Amino acid sequence: MTINRRQFMQGATAAGAFATIPSVAQSADTIKFGSILDTSGIFEAYGKPMEKTHQLAVEEINAAGGLLGRQIEMIPYDTQSNMALYTQYARRMTRRDKVDVIHGGILSASREAIRPTLRKAKTLYFYNTTYEGGVCDRNVFCTGTTPAQQSAILVPETIKKWGKKIYVLAADYNYGQITTNWIRHYAKNAGGDVIQADFFPLNVSDFGSTIAKIQKAKPDMVMAVLVGAAHLSFYRQWAAAGMNRKIPVASTTMSSGNDHRILTASEGDGIMVCQSFSPEADIPSVKTFLTAYKKRFGNTDDIHEIAASSYDGVRLWAEGVKKAGTLDRMKVIEALETGISYTGPTGKVTIDPKTHHVTHDMHLIEIKNQKLNVIKSYSQIPPSDTQAVCDLQKNPDDTKQYEIKI
Repeated sequence: MTINRRQFMQGATAAGAFATIPSVAQSADTIKFGSILDTSGIFEAYGKPMEKTHQLAVEEINAAGGLLGRQIEMIPYDTQSNMALYTQYARRMTRRDKVDVIHGGILSASREAIRPTLRKAKTLYFYNTTYEGGVCDRNVFCTGTTPAQQSAILVPETIKKWGKKIYVLAADYNYGQITTNWIRHYAKNAGGDVIQADFFPLNVSDFGSTIAKIQKAKPDMVMAVLVGAAHLSFYRQWAAAGMNRKIPVASTTMSSGNDHRILTASEGDGIMVCQSFSPEADIPSVKTFLTAYKKRFGNTDDIHEIAASSYDGVRLWAEGVKKAGTLDRMKVIEALETGISYTGPTGKVTIDPKTHHVTHDMHLIEIKNQKLNVIKSYSQIPPSDTQAVCDLQKNPDDTKQYEIKI
């Protein structure tokens, strides 16, 4: 991706200005918390609520006395949905801002853009987004869901409900491609089959010819692994063609950016998803989180799964700092590797020491009237896909993202 001088100066000015408005007054004695997210541009529906949950968690920790007797200073950067700015801002955070930890990244491409930089700079990194699994790096902790926690439930459940023939539509980058492989795997295990998989660049918004192909193929369902505002057009065009009344749709990403609230009820009703968070879940920790979020930001309309897991990420990091009794990166990592747990908006989350991913609850959900109605819940699902390739206890110097053979 290229970026011209004007775009860079606009981005640098905006992010620099935002970075001068931390949650507490800047001080040499504060703990510096870096937040790097797409809070404008085509991925802002994902990034804005994630940044809000960073802010909420930091403010709550500060109100309770901070960490190690010090307040946390949040230093946020907006990458404007431009991958080229991730590396630029990550370097600025480590070299100029001297942050103690960074939480951020939405697309897998953004994570991989900054992961080597943060490892080299010895800056602890939390990636809190649903992704394709396989990252094995002792400097990184991943709190989002992986295919073994999501697709492993969603695919067989929808095959049981709708039928065996699946047509996949996916974003054309590593998340979409690898997740599609997992869908093939779980479909085969459940006696089903992916009869076709089509991949789309993130800027594609015209799905007319694709809908015609699906009509001709006559699958039992469509499995959508689509990402971003442009891809949201598929669901609208699908409903406009009357296809939502003929062939059902499941998705690994729908609602992650509150897409179900953007669609009308007639466009979104009946879509099935599987995720670790639903604001409709009758769970005390969910209600506590939503009450706090509403009190701070006025409403909860924009909250979604990866914002909830971003909040969990901040809280898990804080628990690690408390247990370590220091901000020393390796000591915090070692404390987190004891299997620290925290109960928050996604229920109980526990760090898996071998992979630095989390075990958490999952929910099979049907979208109805722009709400995420929980059909069935699954307790404490481990990241078994990444566990198959990653053991940081045996290989602490591993730095790969594995494409897991399935």
